[in-house]
Amino acid sequence: MALRQRGCGGNVAVALRRCCENSAAMLRQRRCGERAATTVRAALSGRTGWVRLVRAACAVSLLLVVIAMAVATPAMLFAREREPNAVFAERRARLAAQLNGPVVLFGYTGKENSSPSYVFNQEENFYYLTGHNEEGAALLVLPPGAAAKGWKGPAEILFLPPRDLAEERWNGPRMGPTDPGIAARTGFAAVQPFEALKGRLADLAKNYGDVYTVLPQKEDTGYPHAREWSDWVRQAAPGLKQHDAAAAIGAMRQIKSPGEIALLTKAIELSVDAHLAAMHLVHPGLYEYQVAAKMVEIHAYGGSEAEAYAPIVGTGLDSTVLHFNELNAQIQDGDVVLLDVGAQYAGYTADITRTLPANGHFTARQREIYEIVLGAQNAVLAAMKPGMTLGRGGPNSLFQIAFNYMNTHGADREGRPLGRYFIHGLGHHIGLDVHDAGDPNRPLEAGMVVTDEPGLYLPEEKIGVRIEDDVLITPTGYKLLTARLPRTVAEIEALMASPIQADPVSHPEPKQERPASPGAPVTAPSTPPVRPPSVPPQSTVPMGPPPPTPGE
Repeated sequence: MALRQRGCGGNVAVALRRCCENSAAMLRQRRCGERAATTVRAALSGRTGWVRLVRAACAVSLLLVVIAMAVATPAMLFAREREPNAVFAERRARLAAQLNGPVVLFGYTGKENSSPSYVFNQEENFYYLTGHNEEGAALLVLPPGAAAKGWKGPAEILFLPPRDLAEERWNGPRMGPTDPGIAARTGFAAVQPFEALKGRLADLAKNYGDVYTVLPQKEDTGYPHAREWSDWVRQAAPGLKQHDAAAAIGAMRQIKSPGEIALLTKAIELSVDAHLAAMHLVHPGLYEYQVAAKMVEIHAYGGSEAEAYAPIVGTGLDSTVLHFNELNAQIQDGDVVLLDVGAQYAGYTADITRTLPANGHFTARQREIYEIVLGAQNAVLAAMKPGMTLGRGGPNSLFQIAFNYMNTHGADREGRPLGRYFIHGLGHHIGLDVHDAGDPNRPLEAGMVVTDEPGLYLPEEKIGVRIEDDVLITPTGYKLLTARLPRTVAEIEALMASPIQADPVSHPEPKQERPASPGAPVTAPSTPPVRPPSVPPQSTVPMGPPPPTPGE
């Protein structure tokens, strides 16, 4: 009433009442001001209480702000979409039972990359088992029966660094081991300060002689994360013999959960949106970096936190360089333009490649090479099912199906078979890493998500063609997750020539009109036509002819 009499309005009175109620609850939960909570409760009772509250508002507001910053953990710490805590807990239990030994793993510290543009992304194995995407954490999991061996601690512990309130003013709030409700938020019944881990490992050494962690490998590149923490464990508990857990975790990661498939699908859909926009955008005169910039923009606009890998856009001779990422060439009339660009969404990565004619029309030779690669991809899809392998050898090799098709169709300028121009593997798993963990030669199983990406690269003809799609293995075959992105020559040329809607994201420079035939004059339109990223999830674009049989 006092607030309304002062012309502040009933809504303000209600808002302030709710704010104070929440503040009182916050103070009670954190045990940092029972007297203040009591004062607020008293102030909320009756008209006289409201008058006292209004008079005291200015005095206590600063105090409440300081307390909130000091102890509050924001409700939206899980801004990144993620699977439920129960999914991660089941993975940890399954791993510990499989290894039948204690497991200690470490997340990234955030100091692995000093670039100002670096966006933190958790170490994949750690994230797969915890869902925790903050710096400086560690994990200890005990196998079933640990208590019988004398272990007196919890079956699993998440270790977190203490909160640094000054640092949080710069980089945002973080979870701390003593935050109220931390167990419910993380899914761990026991959350302890990171500094307690050394003592826990010392206790572990009294009951166990072995421990599983991620060990360094000869082929490791970049920051030596595994080596650094393996050495740390050795110094903290020299009596523990270390074994590598990477293979066991990698095998688990190869079979995707329904939640993982949903997140992968979101990354793929964003990537398809970007490729569709590029099909409308590409024309002679643009630079490779301009095409990449539009695709990255569409990813970010749709919720992608990062690129799955550095965008690859290569025109002409650059199309024959597998991982070309200089992006400095201008697209010329008569080129093919190879686009290998994929988004990351909630940590999960897409990997998609298309090859386009710069002017909207493949030449006869470009069409020939393209259709040979497409025929190889279709032959692989026709054979893709559980039990087949991505490896180069063996009776169930999908690679051999693709190689045999391309080696028996067409020839180079000297009349030689084209198999020599297929210079990479057929595909790989995707997931938390674009080349996801696990044995690449393992027979395919339902729940795996892999790429199918045959390619031919003829530098002397400045023609590089790769067609890459993402495929979910099902119990009886496969599901093409990139199905709404055109693959055939007719579909691509029709889409590149189709009318284009205005782009709500931005307005790049106008695209030139498609010539009616190769070599025809090119003119610029008066409006900037670019396809928007909001393409319907279910495409009506036909998928073209059915896949040919292997060896056809």
